[in-house]
Amino acid sequence: MGLLGNLSKAALLAGIVGFCGACQQGGKDRADGQEPLTLVNPYIGTGGHGHTFLGVAAPFGAVQVGPNNINKGWDWCSGYHYSDSVLIGFAHLHLNGTGCSDTGDLLFMPYTGKEQTDKGTQENPEAGYASRYSHEQEIARPGYYAVSLSDYGVKVELTASDRVAFHRYTYPEGADRRVMVNLKEANGDDRPVETFLKQVDEHTIQGYRYSKGWSKDQRIFFTAVFSEPVVLSLIDDQTPVEGTELKGLNVKGNLTMNGPENQLLVKVGISPVSMENAWENIKTEIPDWDFEHVVAQTDQKWNRELAKVRIESPDTAALNIFYTGMYHAFLQPNLFNDCNKDYRGTDKKEYTGADFDNYTVFSLWDTYRAAHPLYTILQPERVPDFIRSMLAIYEQQGLLPVWHLYGSDTKEMIGIQSVPVIADAILKGVPGFDYEKAFEAMKSSMLSNYKGLEYLKEGNYIPADREKESVAKGLEYAIADWGVAQVAKKLGKEEDYRWFKARSENYREYWDKKTHFFRGKNVDGTWSQPFSPFRSAHRNDDYCEGNGWQYTWLVPHDVEGLVNLFGSEKAFSLKLDSLFIVEGDMGAEASGDISGLIGQYAHGNEPGHHTVYLYAFVGEQWKTAEKVRNILKTMYRNEPNGLEGNEDCGQMSSWYLFSAMGFYPVNPSNGIYVFGSPLFDKITLALAEGKSFVIEAVNNSERNIYIQSVELNGEPYTKSYIRHADICRGGTLKFIMGGQPNRQFGAAVADRPHSGL
Repeated sequence: MGLLGNLSKAALLAGIVGFCGACQQGGKDRADGQEPLTLVNPYIGTGGHGHTFLGVAAPFGAVQVGPNNINKGWDWCSGYHYSDSVLIGFAHLHLNGTGCSDTGDLLFMPYTGKEQTDKGTQENPEAGYASRYSHEQEIARPGYYAVSLSDYGVKVELTASDRVAFHRYTYPEGADRRVMVNLKEANGDDRPVETFLKQVDEHTIQGYRYSKGWSKDQRIFFTAVFSEPVVLSLIDDQTPVEGTELKGLNVKGNLTMNGPENQLLVKVGISPVSMENAWENIKTEIPDWDFEHVVAQTDQKWNRELAKVRIESPDTAALNIFYTGMYHAFLQPNLFNDCNKDYRGTDKKEYTGADFDNYTVFSLWDTYRAAHPLYTILQPERVPDFIRSMLAIYEQQGLLPVWHLYGSDTKEMIGIQSVPVIADAILKGVPGFDYEKAFEAMKSSMLSNYKGLEYLKEGNYIPADREKESVAKGLEYAIADWGVAQVAKKLGKEEDYRWFKARSENYREYWDKKTHFFRGKNVDGTWSQPFSPFRSAHRNDDYCEGNGWQYTWLVPHDVEGLVNLFGSEKAFSLKLDSLFIVEGDMGAEASGDISGLIGQYAHGNEPGHHTVYLYAFVGEQWKTAEKVRNILKTMYRNEPNGLEGNEDCGQMSSWYLFSAMGFYPVNPSNGIYVFGSPLFDKITLALAEGKSFVIEAVNNSERNIYIQSVELNGEPYTKSYIRHADICRGGTLKFIMGGQPNRQFGAAVADRPHSGL
């Protein structure tokens, strides 16, 4: 099996393989001759409501190959849930932590015995080809996954390159060896539109799967090459069909191996363009049959990415959570092109030989808040291609991406939050894409009629009696408008700057000065009724996955203006205090996404992720420190049920990563990071051009959570924030920590963070 296959499950779950001795010495670097990927616990978030992916993928890779259960609802959005015990196959596309289910395409399932045409059931898997399994017979790490199928005695091992999955099946001696290739079923609401399967030669099959679900028009092509001759038996749903190829709605195929070996190797290449390109991807990325070599290569890729952050800390569990968070954040966006740079656009046209890497899976309503700002620090080399992918989508569909998923935009969630992502990159001076073209796309998208924007052409707010989720949409659009305005200013477009800057202040239209909440306003100017700041009706009220308490703070682009609406800093602070205390009934229709509650603060959902950092804007940074440290310690755990809400394509983890480093981007586009409470004694960030940025926390402990003073590059630093440019220059940020608040730190107006540039 090799070294990776022999690692014990207990050691992997603990995340201490080859590391425990170093961390026990307290001050030693976690990378002291060790590999950071050994600290990743892929099971975090696979239980509870985390919805995280389990399986193998290269960083930002096109393939995510892993196990699939029978879908039983919301908590199986990734295709797998830790509570389950039955597998129906190993799919090649998955989503990581989303709140809706899709993908799960191209299910391969090895089994033994007579040919089966259906999977069976949860209660009776032996009625088909499904199999029971146990976690005791399962191993998971970033570059390697293994499980034993209890009903067949088949051992499955998986690894992957960027675009190719590599399977290794070990069957019992003398068994009738089979593989089901299921193009009918996928995950959750994903349904086939057209499927095709054919045998090319005795070692090769090809096919494709067109489907719709959350993604309205998804097309994936594949080629699978086997290490020994196979015989394909075609199936139309559950009816055997003669021949060597079959096109239909629910195509499946049974593969039978008649050779003397009990081990079968399978390379599965995928492509958004063609079966031929999928084959070329195999030839390019995995030309031989050395399984262990591919595992080592993928491990090396993960080690290279995870080593961008080096931590000194005796807290092993926190290290597991941190490096797993990096892993989750770097699973997406996903490559959506072939080795020759061909890709299929949102318009379904083929684009050949592109001069950039095309990406998909942009969960932007979630990830614009922290994941994309994190990429500007730890993945600056990929950011230009992320943006160029978004601009290509704009050219192809006439609108910047909203929630782009495998070749089509789901148009799910609210806002057009690729706009603040692009604004952030431009305002930080990220090179590698056309700023003028980007501005055109931002401006045009925000002047479209997408989900209520048409009302902002006629007036200053979105009427609640004309558009659902009007408050949430209005606040999100205001954030994006601010980004358009600032980019316009940078590019010298003064008229556009003034217009979009004025519209970014329209959030005030939703403010009820009597209740001090943002509320829905009708066409005639009256407030929508009835109103309770606690009530939440999923997709059927004035908010989006939240309530009045939670949306009161969603003005990260103009916190100063929000403070003014309250009338005073004291009133703002008292109301913010209340958020973390007050309790009330949200109602039976409230979204399940509203989780991780502290009072009415909901850490399990994204709209409030910046909220704990707002105290610093009124000179009370110490209150932020208290709440940040509490959330770091209670809302993230080194266990399957380790997340308080959906991972949402890296956003939940990105909050942890930033906060553990000691700061967070409240305004996701202005390049300012507000101080919280650093978790580790020392962190070193590997930056571009060989630079490094060191974050030290002196006297840090469970009790010493408050910043007493700060030094930047050896000089006293009185501000309660740091700029992106200061980090990118490299240097050392030193926090002096203590057990009592220093209420003077960051209290002076000149030392507070600000929403502008």
